[in-house]
Amino acid sequence: MKLTLPKWYDLHTHLRQDGLVGPIIQSQLDMGCCGILAMPNTKPPVAKVFKDDPLEYWCIEGYLDLIKREGGDAFDDVIVPLYLTKDTTPQMIEEGAKSSLLRACKYYPPHGTTGADFGYPFANYFDNGVFEALQDNNVVLCIHGEQHAMKGEEYFAQDSNAEDVFYREQMPKLVEAFPNLKVACEHVTTRTAVKFVQSCGDNVAASITPQHLLYTVGDLLMGLKYHLFCLPLVKFAEDRDALRAAATGAGNTKFYAGTDSAAHTVKATDCGCAAGCFTGGIAPQLYAQGFEEAGLDLSQDDAQAAFKRFLCENGPNFYDLPVSEETFTLEKTPQDVELIETSVGPITPLPLGLGHNSIPWSYND
Repeated sequence: MKLTLPKWYDLHTHLRQDGLVGPIIQSQLDMGCCGILAMPNTKPPVAKVFKDDPLEYWCIEGYLDLIKREGGDAFDDVIVPLYLTKDTTPQMIEEGAKSSLLRACKYYPPHGTTGADFGYPFANYFDNGVFEALQDNNVVLCIHGEQHAMKGEEYFAQDSNAEDVFYREQMPKLVEAFPNLKVACEHVTTRTAVKFVQSCGDNVAASITPQHLLYTVGDLLMGLKYHLFCLPLVKFAEDRDALRAAATGAGNTKFYAGTDSAAHTVKATDCGCAAGCFTGGIAPQLYAQGFEEAGLDLSQDDAQAAFKRFLCENGPNFYDLPVSEETFTLEKTPQDVELIETSVGPITPLPLGLGHNSIPWSYND
């Protein structure tokens, strides 16, 4: 079985910096990406737009220059969101949007994930004019949707968790206050988030990662498979079922591919475990596996159409990007998975970290 598809946009990925950028860019190109949305949680964060801004952050201009030098000029398009901090102003949003450099902004819950130390409380952006400026200038708000500063027993409880609380308590306030704001609900993991996105208009959409389509928290905890540790955490079977139904549905126009692929040369550290699963080079294959495990027969035309919408069409449509005219092919034949060597150490792809040396689908140009 073979699927020939338009090249796709990974609309949530991490390129990192220094010696990791080139190999990670190559891993994106090696799986048919024609464009990417590159996360700004670098060190320092990409929290200003222009090089001449005196703030002591990295800038979108500078990060885009680095990406292009390291091979990113092969992409049709690269979007770098602005990291929202205490120093973000409406004027910064307006001037960045007018320059065309600023097309998206990223909200991180303070200290809520890797590189989120500069995050600022969600409610503050209601009051300081930043969300209003995003709405007025047609800039997408990308959201890591988890409540911050929770107690451990509330963060991941039997009947609730940090994402569940955020989508029940914070997101309704956002869409009520800014009904025309374009919102990308990134890496959703719960039934609550899926229902929220489905209840909103076309200006609210959501990305889903391969790991959240494939695995549950039981897979993470059984043997403590730390290569599956990501934030938001993988959840329960009922949540995975909701994600699968949303991604594979015949009428899906709101859920799209965003891998949240995050490279770590050292995953388990002295102070805990770095958050993020690396799926560079193999994400379309894993998405195809996820669709099959959701019950779709990808030899059938309707299932192929659903997969194409999710992987290749819905995301670019939301971000006002053209669907690529170039193609790649997935084939239902096993592909070996290997370490990716870099100048700063090897990166372990997720399947390999889970003890799987091969995956059911392979990629061909």
